[in-house]
Amino acid sequence: MRITGLLSVVFAAWLSLCPGLASAQQFSGLPRSPILTVDSERLFADSRYGASLASKIEAQAAEIAADNRRIEGELADEERRLTDLRPKTEPEKFRAMAEAFDDKVTDIRREREEMTKTLGQDSDAARRAFLKAAEPVLNALMQEAGAAVILEHRNIFVSRDIVDITDEAIERIDAALLDDATPTPDDMPATDSPTDSPTDSAPKVQPVLPAVPVMPAKPSAD
Repeated sequence: MRITGLLSVVFAAWLSLCPGLASAQQFSGLPRSPILTVDSERLFADSRYGASLASKIEAQAAEIAADNRRIEGELADEERRLTDLRPKTEPEKFRAMAEAFDDKVTDIRREREEMTKTLGQDSDAARRAFLKAAEPVLNALMQEAGAAVILEHRNIFVSRDIVDITDEAIERIDAALLDDATPTPDDMPATDSPTDSPTDSAPKVQPVLPAVPVMPAKPSAD
């Protein structure tokens, strides 16, 4: 963060001292500037290539959410059946049935939570795959602009729109990458560790089995 802050201050000072240099345009429409900025979130969200990757993850999230709702309903029905059996079932037998049901719910919840975690990792992998595929395009833009660095626009305290190349980058990314086969999540690099937590940008899935009621207190053997 200190490095980012220092770059932001240096960048702002450079712009204030060298307005003419930052505003000079190439024939391509890019600024002639040693420093450029880009909004990486917009690159992914607003480009058709990024949207094609995101749509696959969103489809998986919708499928998991639908399965969660179905399983939740099935478990709720099973619990009601157990509750109806309680008055006419021997306490020891009912206790065993209730414990088996609790174990089943625990196993299913663990399985669904693992699927949701994997989905988050796939979402992170999709973004990394996107940025890796877009890197040659961004390098070409830097060369055309005579830039030495591209900074994340959202980490800049103040800047001039003239050095933001997000829109141009989106157009070129789509032009360069949409002709190629869009990678599926299976083609994307695996996460570095299975314990990595999803980022805030991961697709949101309904909590796993959120409303399955807890079984009534088990009767005593007395």
